Amino acid sequence: MRLSDYRVEVIPDAELKLDGGAMFGVVPRVVWERECPADSSNRIRMAMNCVFIETPSDRILIETGIGEKWSPRQIEMYGIERTRPLADSLREIAGCGPEDITIVVNTHLHFDHAGGNTVPGPGSGPNEAFLPQFPNARYLVSKSELDHAEAPHERDRASYLAENWRPMIASGQLEMMPDDYEVVPGLRLMTERGHSETMQTWRLDRGGETMYGFADLIPMKAHLRLPWIAGFDLYPVETLEFKRRILPLAAAENWLCLFYHDIKTPLCRLTVVQDKMEAIPV
Repeated sequence: MRLSDYRVEVIPDAELKLDGGAMFGVVPRVVWERECPADSSNRIRMAMNCVFIETPSDRILIETGIGEKWSPRQIEMYGIERTRPLADSLREIAGCGPEDITIVVNTHLHFDHAGGNTVPGPGSGPNEAFLPQFPNARYLVSKSELDHAEAPHERDRASYLAENWRPMIASGQLEMMPDDYEVVPGLRLMTERGHSETMQTWRLDRGGETMYGFADLIPMKAHLRLPWIAGFDLYPVETLEFKRRILPLAAAENWLCLFYHDIKTPLCRLTVVQDKMEAIPV
């Protein structure tokens, strides 16, 4: 896909399964399972849709998926199903390898968004067990998010794994950014309180088109309904206010919308049909 002089590609990583009740909060199972069928453990299938952006000067990857550092027990627990490594998907779809990426952007450092930042290394020491997967890239994350990741609380501690960012601190590749910043002309990161205190969404404006990544504020198309908010969200009322503010704008301006966890159609445009927000696959 071209947005003026930028090329944009969706790079799918593995699938995972999380508890459906946790993903839909106060919505009863009998309602949400019509759209997201659950397995015998009440888990629903979810994707991780990373985004590659090629500009005249940079090759950017937004999010890196869940990574490939999991034990057999963890793979079973999270229902991780991988068709191929993220690096192979990047080569197949974008035509470049990890060594060609110049900028990695993390909206936040939860393991299903930043797990592919690193790969297993040859040694077992603190700076040898894991290495940056993108050896020539600058890794960008907000300072606020990094500070929280280093000192998480009981509600989200399990989502932060230090091996997904500390190797880049050691290598000098990690750059701490403001709460709102521009990566390259037209690509901006904005901190939006809801899923957490410090998670960011992203917006790309180029050639009269807007592409918007909701990250975990609206993880799947099913979450377009205003009250359908994940139980994981630390500030659900703020998530609700975000949806009330951003969704009418996205529909009115015909944005391309990226649903990071949607298993079938991650890239859509929005329209309102009989007062109901609907996603139209691109």
